[in-house]
Amino acid sequence: MTDHPEDAFLEMMSAERGAAQNTLLAYRRDLEDLQSHLRASKLSLLTAKSDDLEQWLRSLHRQGLSAATAARKLSAARRFYRFCQSEKWIEQNPARLLKPPKHSKPLPKTLSEDQVEILLQTAAADKSPAGLRMTALLEILYASGLRVSELLSLPDQSGKSRENLIMIRGKGGRERLVPLNNSAHKAIRNWRKVREKFLPANNNRRAAGFLFPSRSRAGHLSRERFFALLKQLAAQAGLNPREVSPHVLRHAFASHLLARGADLRVLQTLLGHADISTTEIYTHILDERLKSLVKSHHPLSRSK
Repeated sequence: MTDHPEDAFLEMMSAERGAAQNTLLAYRRDLEDLQSHLRASKLSLLTAKSDDLEQWLRSLHRQGLSAATAARKLSAARRFYRFCQSEKWIEQNPARLLKPPKHSKPLPKTLSEDQVEILLQTAAADKSPAGLRMTALLEILYASGLRVSELLSLPDQSGKSRENLIMIRGKGGRERLVPLNNSAHKAIRNWRKVREKFLPANNNRRAAGFLFPSRSRAGHLSRERFFALLKQLAAQAGLNPREVSPHVLRHAFASHLLARGADLRVLQTLLGHADISTTEIYTHILDERLKSLVKSHHPLSRSK
């Protein structure tokens, strides 16, 4: 057994695996980090057990390291201990059953209420048939939080009723009711006045069945075309086109509802999420709202 197993491991990685110099340096740093942690408990790399490595991972979290960095360090430890086991320096690989930290889901990109208002106003200023169509698309999207595929494939009868709800068939064929506000209803009525201009010249019956007909194979406005039109509109509105998409507007719908007091379970239903865990990406908004409520209303938070 060697007194410096990490050196033997790095030599093997260089000679047998052809690891690059930067990779070897990264492995050395990760193993030195683990060694430093173990030394505080009077342990060494070869005497560490699974519990000791779990404590190491928890310490990485407390230090504020990202899940990706912690997972990389654990990967280095696994490789090292596999090597040590193959050299018969240890009987069991203490890192074998350890699970890497879960990557936190990135917060969804969204727009402020003012930015959405600017976008809607810019679309409404265009009174051409194409402008009326874009206004209807945006008003429906922001009023309901539909997925882009659900929006573009809306049947022609959508919004014809005076009721402020429309039936949506979402993922997995699941149906749900979503709201339409007065602005969306008005935009749909204005759009219907010019809708026939967008029907195919050959009187395609398939296209006629959609609220937003098109000459595309699907019969309705394509995702690609809608994306392109939305980017153009964002540029006209003075917004960064890279930060505006149908999905961003769906997130804006959800974020703004929660910020104004909506319940997470209600939002789950509106968005058509099968599992509440999907909707929980928005809990940071709830956290901020709770902090604001406590700050505003708790007697101990008031300045004296």
